[in-house]
Amino acid sequence: MKAVVITTPGDDPEVLQLQDVEDPKIRDDEVLVRVAATALNGADTLQRRGKYTPPKGSSEYPGLECSGTIEAVGKNVSRWKVGDQVCALLAGGGYAEKVAIPAGQVLPIPAGLSLKDAASFPEVACTVWSTVFMTSHLSAGETFLIHGGSSGIGTFAVQIAKYYGSRVFVTAGSEEKLAACKDLGADVVINYKTEDFVARVKEETGGKG
Repeated sequence: MKAVVITTPGDDPEVLQLQDVEDPKIRDDEVLVRVAATALNGADTLQRRGKYTPPKGSSEYPGLECSGTIEAVGKNVSRWKVGDQVCALLAGGGYAEKVAIPAGQVLPIPAGLSLKDAASFPEVACTVWSTVFMTSHLSAGETFLIHGGSSGIGTFAVQIAKYYGSRVFVTAGSEEKLAACKDLGADVVINYKTEDFVARVKEETGGKG
């Protein structure tokens, strides 16, 4: 297969080269996905510069999320089958034509998302779900403040928090970004460049914050 290889650590993208490499081999609890699309995350740029080391045993190629079609499944995998279109959170390897992925990190393509767009779904979804719901236990009726509401993380957080019945406040640095957050369901939008968000939040919540 072909993969994007970091030929030497460096700041310039020219250190990335498309090269022929060996196909990945799947373990019993993994699936093999033919990659349709991948996404760019901060760790990918750090890895290119030699400042991020992938977890031991994972692919040496960049790419922390992808979408594609399952080509093979390990003998212990029951949920997925060959031909399924999926997206996945990766420890690495998304910048390649094929990637081996633990079955537990694979997700179905959400309704309404194209296969290509789904490549950018796993990182934001898993980050928001793990921090906001698994760790902080956000629940219906609570007030939730999101800084950088128009970011990838922010836009996902706005929508899922509203779905679960929370009152959503966001900060952003332009009226255009605030309008986008409002369109996604944010209840209160605050331009942090022109307004004191602490004072505004206290005002909107009767001093509770």
